[in-house]
Amino acid sequence: MEEAYEWKPRTKVGEMVKAGTIRSIEEISAMGKTIKEVEIVDMLLPNLQDKVLEIISVQRMTKNNRKQKFRVTVVVGDKNGHVGLGVGKDVEVRPAIESGIRDAKKNMISVNLGCGSWECSCGTKHTLPLTIRSKCGSAQIILKPAPRGVGIVAGKTIKSMLELAGIADIWTYARGRTRDVYNVALATHKGLKAVSEIKNSEALNLPS
Repeated sequence: MEEAYEWKPRTKVGEMVKAGTIRSIEEISAMGKTIKEVEIVDMLLPNLQDKVLEIISVQRMTKNNRKQKFRVTVVVGDKNGHVGLGVGKDVEVRPAIESGIRDAKKNMISVNLGCGSWECSCGTKHTLPLTIRSKCGSAQIILKPAPRGVGIVAGKTIKSMLELAGIADIWTYARGRTRDVYNVALATHKGLKAVSEIKNSEALNLPS
């Protein structure tokens, strides 16, 4: 019979989470700290869901031969304002997925939800509070608040991330190399993070 795993924090943030001093991801962000232990997210967000966005085979040339690994892009979220994106590599798919999930948890962010569409004044947190632009490589995306009932108007990759972030209604526009799943996913993640980092949306010179 296996013994129960006991988490022994290796960072100050981990110690504060285990002690109950920190009770949310938002508090960690406000402190300007990063998440370096998966257990921190496991304790603060126990109801996370994960989804594999892409599995591809990558090769690396060595002196003797080619070495092949699987690269997996994974997104995790609680459908309530928290989402993370990660990548894992391994010679087998399952360990690569598990590695990707751990990486995604370390990249967990808090998403500011709201009602930023001029067509909707319901006041509920069903979309983003403002329009945001983001890019990664050649992939460029725009996330625009939509009124209630529209749903998530987006491609497969962006839709998966927004669903796990807890967004119910939004318009999205993507251009550039949109077939690159990782860059599109990272651009989306950066956009959602940027929304959360904005303290005063009125100071932005962004299209609405």
